[in-house]
Parts: sequence; C-alpha cells; structure tokens
Amino acid sequence: MLINEKVIQAVNLLKEFKVDCWLTFARESALNGDPMLAFLAPADITWHSAFIITAGGRREAVVGKYDVAAIEETGAYDRVTGFVTGFREPFLRVMKELDPKTIAVNYSEGSEICDGLTHGMYLTLVGFLDEIGMAKRLVSAERITSALRERKSAFEIAAMREAVRKTEEIFGKVSLFIKPGMTESEIAAFMRAELERQGLKPAWAPAMCPSVFTGPDTAEAHYGPTGRVVEQGHVLNMDFGVKTSGYCSDMQRSFYILRDGETEAPEPVRKGFDTIVRALESARKTMKPGAQGIEVDTAARTVITGAGYEEFPHALGHQVGRFAHDGTALLGPAWEKYGSKPLRPLEENMVFAVEPRLTVPGHGVATVEDMAIITCSGAEWLSNTQRELILIK
Repeated sequence: MLINEKVIQAVNLLKEFKVDCWLTFARESALNGDPMLAFLAPADITWHSAFIITAGGRREAVVGKYDVAAIEETGAYDRVTGFVTGFREPFLRVMKELDPKTIAVNYSEGSEICDGLTHGMYLTLVGFLDEIGMAKRLVSAERITSALRERKSAFEIAAMREAVRKTEEIFGKVSLFIKPGMTESEIAAFMRAELERQGLKPAWAPAMCPSVFTGPDTAEAHYGPTGRVVEQGHVLNMDFGVKTSGYCSDMQRSFYILRDGETEAPEPVRKGFDTIVRALESARKTMKPGAQGIEVDTAARTVITGAGYEEFPHALGHQVGRFAHDGTALLGPAWEKYGSKPLRPLEENMVFAVEPRLTVPGHGVATVEDMAIITCSGAEWLSNTQRELILIK
C-alpha cells in the first residue's frame, strides 16, 4: 500500500518540479541502504538495482534475479527487469528507451535523508550513463525526495497517530511506576518490558530509547539510562518513542519528585515548566504553510530567553516519519550546522516534534516534546500535550 501510494506521489512531484526522471541506484541495502528504499521496495535488495520513475508515469525497476518476484508483487511497477550476470546492459537498455533529459538521483549536499548514493556508486552510475551520453543529465533528487518524505499521506499520518497513542499509554504506566530511590536504568527497563509485552519496537536504538535523566548535572540528551538514583526534589525527564507500521513517535515528558511535605513543585520548577509550555504554544501558533522553520524557532526561543533562561543549544524541532529524525525542513536557528534547512518553507502534512528545554538550577532539565502536524491553516498537536508537571510522591 505505502509503495504504491508513494510511487504515484513521486510521478506528481516530478511534474511539479519539472524533472523528467527520478532514479534511485542502490546495492546490498541491508548493509548500506538508501533512506528512500522503503518507499520503493518491500525488502532489502542485493545486487546493483535501479528504481526509475518518470514524469510521464513510467515506473521501471532493474534488479537482480532473486529480487524480481518481491518487486513485482508490489504492483507498483510497469516492468521489473531481472538480470543474472550483469546490471549494465539491462539498465542502459531501459534508460535509452526512456531517454530522460534530466535524471534526478539519490544524492544531496544539504539533506542526509536524501543522500543515499555513496561516492563509489555515483562513480559507477556516471560510468554507465557516460556510455550512452547521459552522464551530464544528472541532478540531485533532493527536492523530490524531500517532498516525498515530508508530505505525509493518510496512511503515514494514521500510523504516526497510533505510535503517539502507544507512547502516551506507556508514559502513563511509567508515571505510576516511578518512585524515589529507583535508578534511571530501572525505569528504562520497565518501559522496555512494556514495549516487549505489546510487541512494539523503539523508535531509535534500544540502548537510548527511552532516555531517562534525573536531577541536575546529567548528560541531558542522547545518552543512555544510568545507575543515577531518583531523589526527592529532582526534575526527571524522559525521551521516548515507538515505531508502528514503520512510522515513529518522538516525545518527552517531565516529572517532579516531591519532597516530604510538598504538594506541588517549588516555584523555580513551576516557572521553568510553565515557560516551556508557553514556548510550545508560541511555536504552534507560528507554524503554518509558507512559514520558515527559523520563524518558529525564534518564536519559542524568545519565550525562553525572555523569561531569563539561556537559549537551548539545538534546533527547536525536527520532522518525524520513518525515523525519529526525518525530513529536510527544520525548526531551527540560522546556525552553520543546519545549513539551509531552517529557511525552507513549511508545507501541509509535515509532522514535527517540537522540543524546547531549559535548566532549573539545582533540580534538573525541564522539557516537553510534543508532535504537531501542519494543516492547511496552521498546526495542530498529534499528541495530548503535557501542560502540567507530573508529580511523583
């Protein structure tokens, strides 16, 4: 279903961007796969393979003999050409037949999600196409592949809504499990056991999904759970997501561990958390088709710094899809490491995880990460957004 849906979408994108042909060239994808292959094939491919889609609607695949049946079964291609001794001859025959004037291939300088063609494979492709005078017709497929990933279909959105629902369910269960004296690792183990019980997969590497950080002076992000003990007065935050039907969620929740005699978090913790909530809503109100990611980042970042906190050292938000970090457009500042990603306009059906954070001295990091979808007129949350600290006795 997904492959047929995306192949048809690709034809329309080629027309929109006035490109004759999109060519994805790959081999041994289990070892070094192209990020777009899941939209084109139902399983990994082995030998040199080409998936070719034209603006005129032709859909061709040239693959090794033992991959033919699986590709044909998708029903997405007009013709699947198999080979035994070599890829070159059948590939060049198809390309001469199609004779595209522009050939968008799977490389990109600006987006890792569109850059699946290794340098060696690029040289191989150029060598093949040079034999038939087409080597100079190559261009980057970034515009096409970005749009294909970013403009989520009804199937993709439904899968992500389910991933969000499952994530929220497990967050609810762990909030009843957490107690002072537990370690980060014990809390993470509880969540992993719940994933296993439900037959779910984590959205990223199991060693860091979930990530659990309790109290001040932690690694804060991109680090696995440790033996650090949950103590009264700690702010505890978790970064967690699941994968359903091939699509991810990516969410964070913040907890406060009550001290004896406390019925609510102390004022500095409440202020920090409330600032996060205001930053999230400021971001959502700025998100709409045509807005740039840098505008959304600025809206949230200004709330944080205006409340007297240091700005967070990362982009406000990233797209989510088949990976927890997906897509090209980014909700971020104009920093060198982000290139042109924050300047790209937002489009309807893009899905973002929005994650401002700040440090509450002596307590820990307050953060919430919720997922939003761009609609025709603005943005709406896919998740039931956290607007109150979760208090742990």
